[in-house]
Amino acid sequence: MSTREAALVALHARLQAAFPGRSPAPVVLRGETTPQRIPAGGLMVLRDGDTVDETAILSPLSWAIEYRTEIEVTVAGAATAGRTALLDALLVAIGDAIIADRTLGGAVDWVQPGSPEFQDTEFEGAAAARSALVPVTLWFTTAGSALA
Repeated sequence: MSTREAALVALHARLQAAFPGRSPAPVVLRGETTPQRIPAGGLMVLRDGDTVDETAILSPLSWAIEYRTEIEVTVAGAATAGRTALLDALLVAIGDAIIADRTLGGAVDWVQPGSPEFQDTEFEGAAAARSALVPVTLWFTTAGSALA
């Protein structure tokens, strides 16, 4: 498994474990399309991202990688206040989970969540939804190849 893939797997696992005892818990997916129905506890989709920067480190050869991924968080419901409160609670839990282990169990050198970008969405015949796109930057070092 590549270092990049290990980092994404670790972040996904961290997000899945971030809601102990929460009922209903949000559904946490990776790389999936958004389903037609948003679960009552909310939906999170970890999107595979892109390399922002790669720097060669010589002797021994290794690569310092800055990789940016995104967590798409969506909640639905009839009441605006309820949607806003649930989305805020999920965002706080994401931040707390990441801050609790900045190396994701040793998978990365550092992980940093960014400021969310918010959007209200309405679908014909469905409850309104509120979503946030949270950028997450992963820094890690890999030996031999920027592809690893």
